[in-house]
Amino acid sequence: MFAAYFDCPGGPENLYMKEVMKPDPGEGEVLVKVSASALNRADLLQRRGKYPPPKGASDILGLEAAGRVAGLGPGCSGRWKIGDAVMALLSGGGQAQFVTVPEGLLMPIPKDMTFIQAAAIPEAWLTAFQLLHFVGKVQEGERVLIHAGASGVGIAAIQLVRLAKAIPIVTAGTQEKLEATAKAGAAAGFNYKNEDFSEKVLEFTQGSGVDIILDCVGASYWEKNLNCLSTDGRWIIYGLLSGGEVHGDLLARLLSKRASIHTSLLRSRDKKASILFFPQYKEQLVRAFTEEVLPHFSGGASPHLQPLVDSVYPLHAIAEAHRAMEENKNIGKIVIEIPV
Repeated sequence: MFAAYFDCPGGPENLYMKEVMKPDPGEGEVLVKVSASALNRADLLQRRGKYPPPKGASDILGLEAAGRVAGLGPGCSGRWKIGDAVMALLSGGGQAQFVTVPEGLLMPIPKDMTFIQAAAIPEAWLTAFQLLHFVGKVQEGERVLIHAGASGVGIAAIQLVRLAKAIPIVTAGTQEKLEATAKAGAAAGFNYKNEDFSEKVLEFTQGSGVDIILDCVGASYWEKNLNCLSTDGRWIIYGLLSGGEVHGDLLARLLSKRASIHTSLLRSRDKKASILFFPQYKEQLVRAFTEEVLPHFSGGASPHLQPLVDSVYPLHAIAEAHRAMEENKNIGKIVIEIPV
C-alpha cells in the first residue's frame, strides 16, 4: 500500500508517498480502507523529529481516518461488518491506504456525510470533547476561552461549548478567522495580534473572567490567561506552540485565584486500561462522544454540528499540505485524500 513517509526528520520537502507493507488486523482490531485522513500539528512535529509516536504505534503519519471496513481480526465482537463506513481516532498510521484500528475506537460516519467531512472529525472533535467534559467538567452557563479559535479543535470546541449551553469566547490572528469563529457560534472573539485579549475578555465578562481556558499556546500567554481567569477557574493546557518555559510568579498568581492547571495529551494514552477492570480511556471517550455528540451531525438535529474543512490535498501532495499548515492560514481542517 502507499503511505505518507519521510526517511529523516526535517522540512516538508522530506515527505513523499512510499510503498509499504499493508497491515494485518490483530486481536480485536479492524482493518480500514482509508478514503481520507486529516493533518494535525502533531504530524508537523513528528516530521521534524520532535514528537515520536507512542510505543507500539505506527510510525506513519496521521491521527485520524475515514473509510470503510475491509477486514476483521480475530476476537472482534461483531459490531462492525465489511463495507461499513467508519471514522477513527488513531495513534498514527492514518495517512495510508489501510490502517488497523481497535474496534472500540471506531465510530460510524453520520448519514449523508462524505469521507472528506468525516476525516475532519475524530482528532479535533474528540480532543475538544475530552478537554471540555473529561478534563474541564464544563457546566451550563460557564464562560470558556478558546485559543486558536479557527483551528480544527477551536471550531469544534466552539460548537461543543454551545451544545453544553455554555458561552464560547475565542482568540484568533486575523479578522477572517474571527468571522469564521463567529459563524461557528462564538459569543465574542479577539485578535491577539493587535489587542490585549485578557482586557477584552474581562470587559466582555464585566470583570468576572472566564471559568475555563483551552490553551494550545502555552508560555507566552500565561500572564494574560491568569489575568482573565475567574476565581476557581480551570486552565487546560493541551499544546505548547510558544514553548513551555515560564518566567514569573505563576504559582502565586494561580494560588491567589484558587485556580487549577490541567494538562492533556490524548495521543499518548495507551490503548490498554491503566487500571484493572476500568474502561479503557479512549474507548470510554469514543463511546461517550458517539452517544452524546454524533447524533447532532445528522440532518434535523438541533443544535446541528458541522465539521469545517479548509482544503483538500491528495496524498502525493502531502508536502504542500504541511507547508499550508505551517503558514497558519487554514480555517478548520486540512484533509488528505487517499488514492484508491
